[in-house]
Amino acid sequence: MAAYETSRAAPFGAISIFRFVQSLGEATTRFSAWNDARVTRKALSKLTDRELDDIGLCRGDVDLIGR
Repeated sequence: MAAYETSRAAPFGAISIFRFVQSLGEATTRFSAWNDARVTRKALSKLTDRELDDIGLCRGDVDLIGR
């Protein structure tokens, strides 16, 4: 009976490509979170002080959203 080795080393550059793709995905996630916070801050900044008070925020809290 012949023995067959099933574990092989990854091809040259495969790990580097994997890490690049992984970091690209992380950058996309960070950008998406930043953009969501930006859109939220922009929408909240358009509200009046009375509307902000109705939802329990003040004008100074708008800058803290998303940090």
